[in-house]
Amino acid sequence: MDWNRVEGNWKQIKGKIKEQWGKLTDDDLDEVNGRREQLEGKIQKRYGIEKDRVKKDIDDWYTRQSW
Repeated sequence: MDWNRVEGNWKQIKGKIKEQWGKLTDDDLDEVNGRREQLEGKIQKRYGIEKDRVKKDIDDWYTRQSW
């Protein structure tokens, strides 16, 4: 997976992230600023999901995107 695509287009992708993980706030997404590890941590915190599950959920979300 090429996460650089997400980082480079973060402003456009924030909306898609928020559609998938609606509990994330705009402040959360501004703080993440495209960094995957930060995103994983925010999702873990907001949803109470274990780290391995969050990684899989993000991978699944990423592969469903039409780039």
